[in-house]
Amino acid sequence: MSDAKTLATRYIEAWNERDPERRRTLIGAQWTEDSTFIDPIMSGDGPAGMDAVIAGVQTRFPDFRFALIGEPDAFGDHLRLSWGLGPAGADAPLKGTDFLSLKGGRFAAVTGFFDQVPATAEA
Repeated sequence: MSDAKTLATRYIEAWNERDPERRRTLIGAQWTEDSTFIDPIMSGDGPAGMDAVIAGVQTRFPDFRFALIGEPDAFGDHLRLSWGLGPAGADAPLKGTDFLSLKGGRFAAVTGFFDQVPATAEA
């Protein structure tokens, strides 16, 4: 498995890519065809589903960007990372932790949890 920091950086890079074509290219290179994503409010299957999830977050929070919080942790084919979503250069009002399973160095399953969600961001 590639090192945890590199994998986590690639993951966040896809979430922050605003150009739809470049984002789909990143997702196609990093996610398996049978990949899954689920968190408390969204889910998606395969690269197209992942693209739809990311596009949805970008639409809802057009001025926010994802950033890693702390150091990602990995063992075997599993990766854990924490992230913040907010304006560049400011403390992120949304924070979470994602658990990723990998297959052949690519993301196969992502389960996301929210660690901090302001009341105004819910619903």
